[in-house]
Amino acid sequence: MNLASGMAGIYFVLEGKLHYAIYFILAAAVFDFLDGLLARLLKVHSEIGKQLDSLADMVTFGVLPSFVVYKLLEVSFPDDFLPFLAYFIGIQSALRLAKFNVDTRQTDRFIGVPTPANALLLCTLPFLADQFEWAQKLIGNGYFLLGFSLFMALLLTVELPLIALKFKNFRFSDNLFRYLVISIGIVSIIPLGIAGVPFVILGYILLSLVESWIKPDET
Repeated sequence: MNLASGMAGIYFVLEGKLHYAIYFILAAAVFDFLDGLLARLLKVHSEIGKQLDSLADMVTFGVLPSFVVYKLLEVSFPDDFLPFLAYFIGIQSALRLAKFNVDTRQTDRFIGVPTPANALLLCTLPFLADQFEWAQKLIGNGYFLLGFSLFMALLLTVELPLIALKFKNFRFSDNLFRYLVISIGIVSIIPLGIAGVPFVILGYILLSLVESWIKPDET
């Protein structure tokens, strides 16, 4: 379902219907969360499942956001090569997913921004632009959008420890930053809907930086 959603999203990008494409990437994020949850609940695991998960993520959270950003940049840079730089998102996503599959450090936390988080941030920017005039001006600036997208793509593979929302227990002291991420999600999504997603992802990254600074021995 994750992979099918990604392919459907690409179809709608090619049709010029970006908002429909973003609905599919949101659905894919739900399916991506549920597959791991169900695997843990059912206590099933296989190597083919691990590889299939990454292959589906490559399409949905690598190729699809590349096409979304390409279409957004095409508005600012018609008949130019600059929109093609959006494909760097897909390349970095492939490297990120390959590293994740062989990096044994990423059991309790992520190293580098996860591909779903990056894809959700970039692809929900049009909803943010619909909600706020300042965001419309910012995202409508092709040079800002290009620089921001490439910067986020680089964060996919940097040695940056980030919070993983995996609870070993539910004690507040052990999960302070996880609960803060969830709180930001609630206060952003409830009033703003999809337009609140960028605030959640940026808050998640900033809180991860704060946690790694406060607890360097755990990162």
